[in-house]
Amino acid sequence: MQVFTANDIVEVAVRIEENGITFYNFAEKIAKTEDAKKLFAQLALAEAAHKRTFEKLLSQIETYTPPERYAGEYADYLRNYVDNNLIFTKDVMDKQLSQVTDTVGAFDFAMQRELDSILYYHEVKNLVPAAQHEAIEKIIEEERKHYQMLNQMKKRYVG
Repeated sequence: MQVFTANDIVEVAVRIEENGITFYNFAEKIAKTEDAKKLFAQLALAEAAHKRTFEKLLSQIETYTPPERYAGEYADYLRNYVDNNLIFTKDVMDKQLSQVTDTVGAFDFAMQRELDSILYYHEVKNLVPAAQHEAIEKIIEEERKHYQMLNQMKKRYVG
């Protein structure tokens, strides 16, 4: 029995990117230098671009409507799952953000979340039909690019 479709995974990806935008806006506020502020603003824009990429991908995937007891039940479940169990959840984010006090710490936090999302997408890919694996691979590639961008920017600050 298939539990998730590529459509579901992409909806989660959109939510993850929204949470990423929130994080990078926070990081921009705590950054001490204009250079760092600009970098985090660029990362927030990159998250927004990723979100648009995933939304475009979502529009190209066939719609899946799971059986629901009420309209929107499944979408609510996915949103709550992301908020409570995945990357950039509110409770975890609040706790961990209190420990992010500098630019390098913000890069470390974000890089770990990108790796977590890559792992998530690899695992979930096994839950969707093979015909939808390409859509999941596109998401994984976007997350890899984001991780690489973070890593390159962090190197500027670590020296």
